[in-house]
Amino acid sequence: MTTSPTRRIVIIGGVAGGAAAAAKARRTDEHADIVMFERGPHVSFANCGLPYYVGGDIADRESLLLQTPASFWRRFRVRVLVRHEVLRIDRAAKVVEVRNLETQELLRQPYDTLVLSPGAGAIVPPLAGLPAPNVFTVKTVPDSDAVRSWLDEQRPTHAVVVGAGFIGLETAEALHGRGLHVTVVELQPQVLPALDADMAEHVAQRLRERGIDLVLGDGIAGLQADAAQVVTGVRLASGKVLPAGIVVLSIGVRPELKLAVDAGLEIGSAGGIAVNERQQTSDPSIFAAGDAVEVVQRVTGQKVRMPLAGPASKQGRVAGANAAGGDLQFPGALGTAILGTMGISAGRTGLTEREAKAQGFDVLVTHTHNLDHAGYYPGALMLHIKLVTDAATGRLLGGQVVGEHGVDKRLDVLATALQARMNVDELEELDLAYAPQFSSARDPVIMAGLVAANAMRNDFDIITCPTLRAQLQAGEPIQLLDVRTASEFAAGHLEGALNVPVDALRDRLGELDPAAQTVVYCKVGFRGYLATRILQQHGFASVKNLTGGMLVCTP
Repeated sequence: MTTSPTRRIVIIGGVAGGAAAAAKARRTDEHADIVMFERGPHVSFANCGLPYYVGGDIADRESLLLQTPASFWRRFRVRVLVRHEVLRIDRAAKVVEVRNLETQELLRQPYDTLVLSPGAGAIVPPLAGLPAPNVFTVKTVPDSDAVRSWLDEQRPTHAVVVGAGFIGLETAEALHGRGLHVTVVELQPQVLPALDADMAEHVAQRLRERGIDLVLGDGIAGLQADAAQVVTGVRLASGKVLPAGIVVLSIGVRPELKLAVDAGLEIGSAGGIAVNERQQTSDPSIFAAGDAVEVVQRVTGQKVRMPLAGPASKQGRVAGANAAGGDLQFPGALGTAILGTMGISAGRTGLTEREAKAQGFDVLVTHTHNLDHAGYYPGALMLHIKLVTDAATGRLLGGQVVGEHGVDKRLDVLATALQARMNVDELEELDLAYAPQFSSARDPVIMAGLVAANAMRNDFDIITCPTLRAQLQAGEPIQLLDVRTASEFAAGHLEGALNVPVDALRDRLGELDPAAQTVVYCKVGFRGYLATRILQQHGFASVKNLTGGMLVCTP
């Protein structure tokens, strides 16, 4: 009786992609010889939880360690060697060269198939004075240990966080919660550059209200330090200097491509390792997963880089299965992401308005503001939803949600709708769970779909705030009509607006010019919609409702 030779599988890198690959490879082939090399001290850790460990919400450091070499061996019989750096992939010989970082010993490990999951490293700008003892990134458990040690031992009072992305704002909250005065610096003119500016502004307002300073449209240019090379200030491109007892760099990540490039693997146009739907690289024996690879954006079908834990884990599962002889596929991802900071949550899925326009879509943009559950049940709070729709077909292209409660639920509904390639008129037909403490009879997602579908059906025309502002600045003759109450109007309104409350509109039509180009607005858009319908049916030739109202178009 003859037996087939044992398959040798090598996995380079742990965390989400590599760890998922190792586990799935074992489930696919019980007899394979699987070895995983990880350069860092931990094979699998919850990197998304690091800001919460810094802030103390996660008190137990060990809870961040999802797997250890010992636990991997017990459950999966995978040999895990941490603090081992793979130096080179010899594709011709099917061997990887590895250095033990503890002993500096070199070893050669043969493979039949290989999974490459090198991840992405934190971007650190080339500033004079780096490295410095109080300038950190938050990318690994040792990074976070170092931040906590500095906070505990040195007791700084001022912190500067460079970068207002997801990790940056979560870290800002963590430092604020530990009693520091926090300033967030962002080169872009908004927080959360992954969102559209009109939605990110809701988050910016909350941060300012809770005492976090924001410096937007400015970048870090240099560091000021004392004689011990401890940074005392951050100098910005504008010349402003911010006091700093601790600095956290959260500028972004850069894919670790050296191994792939040196091995001659194809790098795609988006700047990641090129893979097919089986996570197979240009070498049929090598698979790749995680933050270093390119991903198909499911809305556009184009290859992008998407450094997110969810896609990395799914890619790792597919890569591991196929490296072990299976046949799984990864169809791509939507880029669904969410964060919580200072009591407010914000998330996105699919394309933003900016991205959709860059892809050549003629977009319909709608904003809705509804309570997260029935208003008569205590505790209802505002939920802001922005939908981006293909104006030619009605297909949903993307959604963004911001609020205090229920953001994740609505974002997940929109992500599911995107994956199903639903049109916005199908959103208004969704049958979602309702009880007054959970939602309303017409859930905010249904309302968002209804507004977008009404616009698609030409039930009424809409205009966005940026378009309205551009037209007003260009001097276009616009009859701007504020249909809120007189007291609301007196508290603040758009310049040049007339005030006719919607409940008095039918009686005061004679005060308006039915031939003028008219834009109607209210606080959130609903009264504006009612007024638009009234004017349309009384012979007004051109009427548009300001989508989202004053909540997205403040004076």
